[in-house]
Amino acid sequence: MLDFLKSRAFRIYVVPGAVFQSVMVGGGYGTGREIVEYFTAYGFLGGLLGMLVSYLLLATILVLTFEFARTYKAFDYRHFFKGLLGRAWISYEVLIILQFLLVLAVLASAAGNILNDTLNLPYVAGLLLMLLSVGALTFFGQSLISKVLTAWSFLLYIVFVVFLVAVLRDDGASFGHSEQLREFSVRDGWLTSGFKYALYNLAVLPLLLYTARDFKSRAETVRSGAIAGAIALLPALLFHIALVHAGSSVLEQAIPAYWVMSQMGLTGLIVVYTAMLFGTFIETGAGMLQGINDRIDGYLLEVNKSPLTRAWRAIIAMLAILVSAGLSLLGITQLIAHGYGTMAWLFLLVYVLPLLTIGVLKLRQHRAATDS
Repeated sequence: MLDFLKSRAFRIYVVPGAVFQSVMVGGGYGTGREIVEYFTAYGFLGGLLGMLVSYLLLATILVLTFEFARTYKAFDYRHFFKGLLGRAWISYEVLIILQFLLVLAVLASAAGNILNDTLNLPYVAGLLLMLLSVGALTFFGQSLISKVLTAWSFLLYIVFVVFLVAVLRDDGASFGHSEQLREFSVRDGWLTSGFKYALYNLAVLPLLLYTARDFKSRAETVRSGAIAGAIALLPALLFHIALVHAGSSVLEQAIPAYWVMSQMGLTGLIVVYTAMLFGTFIETGAGMLQGINDRIDGYLLEVNKSPLTRAWRAIIAMLAILVSAGLSLLGITQLIAHGYGTMAWLFLLVYVLPLLTIGVLKLRQHRAATDS
């Protein structure tokens, strides 16, 4: 087992998916709010169908993104989108900075709510904890971030499985025996919702291109992309099943997973869950910041300047979190319901559609030129 963890196979087939999943899980995913908003609200079967749509889109774009990055040696988003969009590459940078601040706002809102609910600490305590932790992790750079995100991904699975088992063992009394969601129902809108969920989560993928440096063949990118999509969505599936079992009242909760555990009196699991969730907040912020730092380093090296120092990486992290703190005052439910949905369609225009058209065409032309 230890040999596999050190192997190249682990780096190309597990690490990309684990890092992508770790960044996805932070904030709305980890709290259960995203799952309620985009899957559980459409019924048990409707949520599963929405997840299938999300997986197919996630896996497709993961494969194409990894292959484009491998082919053109574009391992930061600036070089990636210059190769894909030419002069229009700046459109992605504008959107991803807005998305980054939005995600951090969701993290700050969730952190403040959870610390207040569990430990009765003021909202600012969660913000300060995130600020110091993300800054420290970013200070040590890409290698440590990749290792921490991969390791934390396994912990997430353990906590989610325990959460699911605990909920399924409940006889329904904790949730008023509500059967509304537990039926095999499909509510209109699951197709669009599953599509949107994949779109806004895919937006961060070009920030994580540092995980694609070890790919050496098209076959490796295809397998890794398919595996990464599954790794990313499996916790969502576990969450969905548990939240459906909790009944229709869960749809109204800002932090559904915490509400479910509180209803069941699972004090011990709440403590573990809170620690796990804070870890996801930290790793999401650090994972995205690493991608932005790589973009800055790529530009600095291009103009023959030294890359960012560790101190500057930490300063950028702190400034980004402080700016996003203002957005967090809008509340996690509103941020996820409205902010993420709007950004999803914008990233469709500047990333997904160009990759499926221009990107595929360029990959075919490169393959033809190489084979001739």
